[in-house]
Amino acid sequence: MAAGEVAVAGSAQQFQQLLQQKDRSLVVVHFWAPWAPQCAQMNEVMAALAKEHMQVAFVKLEAEAVPEVSEKYGISSVPTFLFFKNSQKVDRLDGAHAPELTKKVQRHASSSSVSAGSNDSAKEDLNVRLKKLINAAPCMLFMKGSPKEPRCGFSKQMVEILNKHGISFSSFDIFSDEEVRQGLKTYSNWPTYPQLYVAGELIGGLDIVKELEASGELDTVCPKAQKLEDRLKNLINKAPVMLFMKGSKQMAKCGFSKQIIEIINNTGVDYETFDILEDEEVRQGLKTYSNWPTYPQLYVKGELVGGLDIVKELKESGELLPVLKGEN
Repeated sequence: MAAGEVAVAGSAQQFQQLLQQKDRSLVVVHFWAPWAPQCAQMNEVMAALAKEHMQVAFVKLEAEAVPEVSEKYGISSVPTFLFFKNSQKVDRLDGAHAPELTKKVQRHASSSSVSAGSNDSAKEDLNVRLKKLINAAPCMLFMKGSPKEPRCGFSKQMVEILNKHGISFSSFDIFSDEEVRQGLKTYSNWPTYPQLYVAGELIGGLDIVKELEASGELDTVCPKAQKLEDRLKNLINKAPVMLFMKGSKQMAKCGFSKQIIEIINNTGVDYETFDILEDEEVRQGLKTYSNWPTYPQLYVKGELVGGLDIVKELKESGELLPVLKGEN
């Protein structure tokens, strides 16, 4: 296959051949389905990553068309991404998480391209990564699965307790990254999961959280969830001109978002963006809040202007600049 392109594995035999490419140390496989819109979106992300990482082999495999491969690797939902080195699976990512996919590709590609360094420097890099993850949100839960689909009873109970108390938390699925799963046990000196962190400090596992709940201390230890409507209002009013889009100014992840950015950039007006692919709650909630079913969505001074078609019409009529400046 040519560098910079995504290969297609149409059979188990083709899949094995693509895994065994001598010139590529890392192979990233996207198990996808044509009926799932999130898979189409992640295929775009894969195509962009393939152009950026020429030394990595990117492969897409239709999960239901090659069931023997999907069953072998326990693929139960799409999209799912598997990472291989020397034909051995080294990592996995479940779901349409473009930022996390990009990070994993960068990390595995860089570790493949350099000869094995000292264990000390590798350990130091992992500790830096763990520290960033622990501090990724004021309240971070490291669990098996996700809050919507916990994959063990303890994780399920932990999520139920946090939700019952209206606690705002982000989570990390330790099944998606074996390095984090093992490393965090040593880093925190805590041998089991789930693990709950607040402000970068370990609170403990399920038993500790149950004790805090029983003593009434849990509500003071953990930050309360902001109501979704309040959160959306704050985001919409974060800047005078706010664009909710797929991707960022630097890397739009759909054609409509790319077009709207080009139009706004040509006006010279300052604006901020929010990547809806990074926050499913905002992505779904904003559709209802604004009564606008698609993205991108453009807001000026907290008011919805519309999507790409509206912005194109305003541009054609010469009204776009005054609207962006809040003069209309």
